[in-house]
Amino acid sequence: MDNHIIWHKSAITREDRHHLNGHKSGVLWFTGLSGSGKSTLANAVDAQLYELGVRSYVLDGDNIRHGLNKGLGFGIEDRIENIRRIGEVAKLFADSGQIVSTAFISPFREDREQARSLFPSGEFIEIFVDCPLAVCEKRDPKGLYRKARRGEIRDFTGIDSPYEAPLNPELIIETYRHSIFKAADIVVSYLRNQKFIP
Repeated sequence: MDNHIIWHKSAITREDRHHLNGHKSGVLWFTGLSGSGKSTLANAVDAQLYELGVRSYVLDGDNIRHGLNKGLGFGIEDRIENIRRIGEVAKLFADSGQIVSTAFISPFREDREQARSLFPSGEFIEIFVDCPLAVCEKRDPKGLYRKARRGEIRDFTGIDSPYEAPLNPELIIETYRHSIFKAADIVVSYLRNQKFIP
């Protein structure tokens, strides 16, 4: 980093924003295979938080690649940069006092741990959206697995690129066992129990 770039301290602190909002901020980091239900679950949680008057936002993997990460591919280096950028953006949302949900495959543990290191202790909530590969392939909502099996997509997670499941996530949600509504309830209950929201 350039030695001439100096961090400018904000006049309003994160704690000030927590007080104004009536809830804490942080990141719900949804990780799992394509088709596991990350985006669906993140949006279901976001809808519940909205109804509770909680300031929140969803950063979705596909949506981010339409703008901020438009120029990145799916090779290992680009995947690492993709998650690095998302970690930094999620940190800004949390600094603004919001609960931000990130719905990204984020296949590598090291990248997720790097993102965790950006947050104060307890404000990074890793949620493993657990769903067997066979179920994800059967769902295949975007037809990506079929394309990967035909060789039309390379470096596809779960097919020819690895997925490293979290070792100690804060939550494991088995989306092949629970309805999306039950799964969202589990996440919101966790936020209540951890005193993020009233």
